[in-house]
Amino acid sequence: MSHPRGPLAQLRRGHEELVLGLLRKHGPLSRGELGKLCQLSRTTLYDILAGLVAGGAVVTTGPQDAPRGRGRPAETLTLNPEAGQAIGIDFARRAVHVAAVNLAHEIVGSASEPHDADLPWERRVDLAERLVGSLNDGGLRLGALSAIGAGVVGPVGWPEPEDDLEADEPAHPVQSLLRERFGAPVLLDNNTRLAALGEAIWGAAAGGRDVLYLRLSHGVGGGLVVGGALHRGAYGLSGEFGHITVDPDGAPCGCGGTGCLETVASIRAVLDAYRNAGGQADDVPELVKAIRAGDGTALTLLKNVGGTVGGVLAAVCNAIGPSVIVIGGELAETGPALIEPVERALRAQVMPVSRHRVSLRRATLGEAAGALGGIALVLHESPLLSRYPAGPDLAPDLLEDTKQRQP
Repeated sequence: MSHPRGPLAQLRRGHEELVLGLLRKHGPLSRGELGKLCQLSRTTLYDILAGLVAGGAVVTTGPQDAPRGRGRPAETLTLNPEAGQAIGIDFARRAVHVAAVNLAHEIVGSASEPHDADLPWERRVDLAERLVGSLNDGGLRLGALSAIGAGVVGPVGWPEPEDDLEADEPAHPVQSLLRERFGAPVLLDNNTRLAALGEAIWGAAAGGRDVLYLRLSHGVGGGLVVGGALHRGAYGLSGEFGHITVDPDGAPCGCGGTGCLETVASIRAVLDAYRNAGGQADDVPELVKAIRAGDGTALTLLKNVGGTVGGVLAAVCNAIGPSVIVIGGELAETGPALIEPVERALRAQVMPVSRHRVSLRRATLGEAAGALGGIALVLHESPLLSRYPAGPDLAPDLLEDTKQRQP
């Protein structure tokens, strides 16, 4: 796959994105209405529209479809829901989650399937391809959107100016594997940060300008929306809340540290602690059953875990000042047994001036959050991405185009 290069091609892509963004936001518009909103010259606008209509991204509705009025009704233009889909894939530690939306930003399907933690990347991509093929009755096609957003566990580096961008290998093996299977550019980022993006656009924190998201799963991580923009941090390391030390004398962590939040509040840590205290649960659903049955051991454990989580969130709140905190991941399914201790710790430790202004919420998007965040990264239309890099797909023949598209 190749892209036209050079400043004129880049300018045209910018104009196309502007027009598509207006149609996403406002729905069907006449050429005159589009002209007022985009402020492009009539000649430029009509040229851009001609290309989008010819490519199938935009369709026209004839005068007979418009409201009756004086004179000939104006022809309107709208996004073509059948023009193609954007695909989001979340490669979690022990599962693959996929979702797809059409060009009108309507979700056309999502699917998930668990797998062993040590499953090779080739097999994970096989699984992702099969799940994507099951969406929309097998009728998905990338078409006009022609990109995939993917999330993976752990930090994801983006090229720095001094990096060797002509290297033969991409930063992560999943990029080349996905591009080979789907024949499209792949935008890659940390899957938990993408879940934060999904929740901030479609989920529990929709509309929030300052949001803290925490996922309690097989790993512990999160994401930040600061001042209305998703915050990535230097080298893509923002949101690693799971590696904040909560017990200097605690257990060793996979990151190389000791006593990190992940050693206390991950699924494995909680289940191990419950079994060591005499409880019996092989997974989170069994732990939830014990909690609902009033098991004192489980309730005491979750009270302690929630207090620790709340302390970490309070410290981040005092530093960042979010208005909304969202807690997601499988452990959030333990409900009030975990959430109430978190809230008590927040009320006790967040500064008095702001403690009653912070809203604590459960995530609403479930397993699809990371995949939906990947789609948002592809569409790159949300204001939350206003200061976010536009790539990259590190596949070799797209590197130059990636550099041109970086803000």
